[in-house]
Amino acid sequence: MKLTALRSAILLSLIPTTSVFAAGLDRSGQSIAAFLQPGNYFEAGISVLDPEVKGKDTSGNQTGDMASDYYFPHAALKIQATEHFSVGLIYDQPFGADAEYSGNSNFVENSSAPFHGGTSVTVDTQNLNLLFGYQPNENWNLYAGAVYQTVDGTVLLRGTTYSVFNGYDFRTGEDESVGWLAGVAYQIPEIALKASVTYRAEIEHKMNAYENFGSTTIPQHPLTPLISTITSTNSETKLTTPQSINIDFQTGIMANTVAFANVRWVDWSKFKVQPYQFGKLSQYLGQNNLVPNKPNGFNLIDYKEDQISATVGVGRKFNERWGGNVSVGWDSGAGNPVTTLGPTEGFWSVGTGVRFSPAENYFIGAGVKYFWLGDADAVTGAHSNAGKFTNNDAIAYGLNIGYKF
Repeated sequence: MKLTALRSAILLSLIPTTSVFAAGLDRSGQSIAAFLQPGNYFEAGISVLDPEVKGKDTSGNQTGDMASDYYFPHAALKIQATEHFSVGLIYDQPFGADAEYSGNSNFVENSSAPFHGGTSVTVDTQNLNLLFGYQPNENWNLYAGAVYQTVDGTVLLRGTTYSVFNGYDFRTGEDESVGWLAGVAYQIPEIALKASVTYRAEIEHKMNAYENFGSTTIPQHPLTPLISTITSTNSETKLTTPQSINIDFQTGIMANTVAFANVRWVDWSKFKVQPYQFGKLSQYLGQNNLVPNKPNGFNLIDYKEDQISATVGVGRKFNERWGGNVSVGWDSGAGNPVTTLGPTEGFWSVGTGVRFSPAENYFIGAGVKYFWLGDADAVTGAHSNAGKFTNNDAIAYGLNIGYKF
């Protein structure tokens, strides 16, 4: 495979929507493929996710579709400063959530209480990655960099499922923190082979989050005096976004054709969110056996297992202007049962993408991917059975542009 054809074929694996919907709060997949492109390179794109997630609560009430549509952009710039040194910037939104319950289920408060409405969650994150690479020869690339990350989250618990937490509000505001990444890549240009391993460290956030308890007047409830003392407050909450490893591989399998694969591991089993006052109340419940078997309380959000996902596919250059790819994906999920704020357990997916190159040095790509979402049992910290969600799916679309200069 000639180098010109190789460079065009490599771009086929960059069609967007390679991840988009994954376990836990994982969204972008945190790819650094743009940084490993030859020469100077720029790309930008946007992905849109349209999920449908519905189920039943323990009373048999239909929840309706609780998952909202959302979009997220990404961009990357890579400069080959010298023959042996490169520098790059990558922007993406690696983790996120956007969901809200409505209708008449146990996840909605339909009374005249001031906190009426549906349970909802919104999580927005942004990453700006600064990378430096060293290429001792044409085969090896050693790289590392700093990560600037912001997190902004809101969780509103509503409905009888949440018992004394019905009416609870949690708002972080935007918090900033930094982390790091490092990796190594190896390539054999003559056969279009490229492999890379990238490690990202966890990033800890300490935020002065706002908490409010709405259920302050529960007649004859033993917790009414305690809750009334912590109606609303700002207190420090720790949140750590997880460490991860990405393994990427591609190789030429025939003229103008490459096979590619990505494997990703995310350490969701250590992720937890236990706001200070939420934790104080949950520990009281556990220590007084009001919630059995949880003497240390419970978390607002956590996951039982680590996430492992994989995507494999084939990309082909049809002629000097057109190329395309097809892929199959799998995600393990992050354990079942899962939180009511994201009640799915892994997925299978199929996707396809096309690329149009009006000139040799730039392209426009578009992709679509369909997800079969895994069935899940939903739980809260206090209840081991809150509902069941089955037969759900999602579809994702993406558009991106790439330019070599």
